[in-house]
Amino acid sequence: MTTITDLALNQKDKVLSLTFDDGETSRLSCEYLRVYSPSAEVRGHGPGQEVLQVGKENVNIVAIEQVGNYAVRLVFSDEHDTGIYSWNLLIELAKKQAENWQDYLTRLKQAGYQRQIKEG
Repeated sequence: MTTITDLALNQKDKVLSLTFDDGETSRLSCEYLRVYSPSAEVRGHGPGQEVLQVGKENVNIVAIEQVGNYAVRLVFSDEHDTGIYSWNLLIELAKKQAENWQDYLTRLKQAGYQRQIKEG
């Protein structure tokens, strides 16, 4: 099983880097982490209650708080701080990043929302 050995936040680039026990790394944007927050505000309280997050292009992480030995709480610059990111969730978000990001962009387009920054 893959485990995370290090987290490194680059606030300038708005990226959280994960290092895994096999030496691989994954770079997750703060926007991606914010829009896929495990909080009830984002995911709802059950299937079909998810809330599309818009206007998060420039969000940053302002604090990372350890939660026991199993998770971190990410505090975002838009004051969102209710999601607890377990190590397993972070690993899943890293593995499914391309698929999840494309799904997010598709949902934004379907909602008629135009992101305010360019890809890349």
